[in-house]
Amino acid sequence: MASKKGTSSFILLYHRTPFDAVVDSEGRIQWADQKSPNGIIPTLRNLFLSNLDGTWIAWREVNDETDDSVERTLMSNPAPFVLKRIPLNSKQINSFYHVTSKESFWPILHTFPTYFDVNNADWGIFETVNQRFANAACEEAAEGAIVWVHDYNLWLAPGMIREQRPDLKIAFFHHTPFPSNDVFSILPWRDQILKSLLCCDVVGFHIPRYTENFARAASCLIGAKKGPKVPVGARFLESGTALSEPSETQVLEYNGRTIRLLSSPVGTSPDLIQELVHEEEIKKLSQQIEEDTRKGRKLILSASRVDYTKGNEELLLSFERLLERRPELHGRVVLMLACVSAASGMKIYEDTQRSIEEMAGRINGRFSLIDWVPVRFSTRRIPYREMIAWFTRSDICWITPLRDGLNLVAKEYAAARKGQDGVLVLSEFTGASVVLDGAVLTNPYSHRKMDEAIDLALSMSPEEQILRMEKMTSAVESFTVSDWAEEQLGAMS
Repeated sequence: MASKKGTSSFILLYHRTPFDAVVDSEGRIQWADQKSPNGIIPTLRNLFLSNLDGTWIAWREVNDETDDSVERTLMSNPAPFVLKRIPLNSKQINSFYHVTSKESFWPILHTFPTYFDVNNADWGIFETVNQRFANAACEEAAEGAIVWVHDYNLWLAPGMIREQRPDLKIAFFHHTPFPSNDVFSILPWRDQILKSLLCCDVVGFHIPRYTENFARAASCLIGAKKGPKVPVGARFLESGTALSEPSETQVLEYNGRTIRLLSSPVGTSPDLIQELVHEEEIKKLSQQIEEDTRKGRKLILSASRVDYTKGNEELLLSFERLLERRPELHGRVVLMLACVSAASGMKIYEDTQRSIEEMAGRINGRFSLIDWVPVRFSTRRIPYREMIAWFTRSDICWITPLRDGLNLVAKEYAAARKGQDGVLVLSEFTGASVVLDGAVLTNPYSHRKMDEAIDLALSMSPEEQILRMEKMTSAVESFTVSDWAEEQLGAMS
């Protein structure tokens, strides 16, 4: 179907908005910056500095189910661009995001097929929401414009855009893992998803393993032709870990089209992090952490959110075993577990949080002394500046998800510890494990491997810590979040 052309040369589709919408006392919308100055949102916003006629398309929640008015707002920061918000009612949001995306897609993407639930999914609503995003993009896009689509919630948008506007250049980036072909094949909508993604010019993933998994799925399930494999880039470990890959497919051919595949891990903003480390406010927060929590002990930090993929329960059990077998550490080590509560009201996340809370309570009940509580547990969202202060005081950062697309916390810790010691204990099932050479890698499914890793971290000499941290900081600095955005969009040319 033909579509009216717009004037924007760059369109970005992402379910998140570039700023948080805050309603003031008079009912007017004010735009507040994201709580975290790091991450990809500010970087994506900054793309509009060089694309002055761009459009960002997100959603907004409406109470009236008959409200289909698209909100179009001219933004001025960091440069003029249009924010277009698609109205979705609570039923649509619940079905599209909390049910189909989180109950059906999320467990498959993270290779937890036993958690897969298709019974409540309404595929028609998922198609409708994707179609509305696609229509909005086509209406805004000028002839030959670039459209950059983000994440699995919008899997169907590329195909819908291509059908209306074959003139457009379309890129897609996966912020999650992409599973092996046999696991991905569980999804009953697998062919439709793959055919949509193969309408793109570029499909991006964090690491070569995910790229290869996608290439194999496209080849085996719908007959896409794989180009020759090439050695992976120098930034990736090519062997020795669960997610390492020595070579990767960079091109697929399908329906007469050539699709480029790009392995490109999202980076951090190391310069900003290192500036914050030296700010007076951060130094005061750091001193408060020392006086209230660390108190001269070894401080272990783990930061994630409540999710069965994040391995919080496995980490707590390992910490409990550490205290059981090493009584000399009682009163000398403290674990800060920052585990942000899930807001969706989904039973599986509620059960996971209850389990984490019970474990932390049991450990504290078993081992606490008058002047020492071994586990500090927080479910609040720690402000980013405060998190930087925690990085500066933490001797060990313990990040052991059972599966994670990348994990920016690991990269941020390495950036914050520049020129210092510190140990990063990292699950080899995170995407970051193949780019952070110097981390102590562990297998969170193995009690023995988890125990060996935390013992090594606690006993490592300062000299070895510094050498390992230098390698990780160098890796973080050599490929920032800005480099990632430039590489992704550069692949379109």
